[in-house]
Amino acid sequence: MKKKILLGLAAIVVLIQFIHPEKNESDDQTHNISTKYVVSSDVQHLLAVSCNDCHSNKTVYPWYNNIQPVAWMLNNHVTDGKRHLNFSTFTQLPIAVQNHKLGEIVETVEEKEMPDGAYTLFGLHKEANLTPEQRELIINWAKTQMDTLKATYPADSLKMKKRPAKS
Repeated sequence: MKKKILLGLAAIVVLIQFIHPEKNESDDQTHNISTKYVVSSDVQHLLAVSCNDCHSNKTVYPWYNNIQPVAWMLNNHVTDGKRHLNFSTFTQLPIAVQNHKLGEIVETVEEKEMPDGAYTLFGLHKEANLTPEQRELIINWAKTQMDTLKATYPADSLKMKKRPAKS
């Protein structure tokens, strides 16, 4: 009986290797954050190595993405990351949301919530382990973009509208 169960599990493991989620590999830069905001080459590099795999439409996949169920887990992680912040579609957001997202970048980088610990687990994505100086560079960049928005738009247009309470 044990042998049949193990053979069944082995067959399932082999079969799931042929089922892959769609990859996040669009290279459409039409609404990328860099089309509206000044992003220095230093910041661009930091975003590329520590943020873009989960927060853009262009993920650079590691070799282990070819193994199931790892690919499904990575796909869920990328989908969730893009739901919170997507640099590839950033300029499509209302200006108040853009301002809010820049503030969230400041907060999550200051609190060391990003890059996510799972991204650098086991020495993976070593470049994503940001130094204090690199964190400060991203934080200052985001704050500068928020200051530019404050100087460009009326204050009330930068505030998120409160949602009505659910009854």
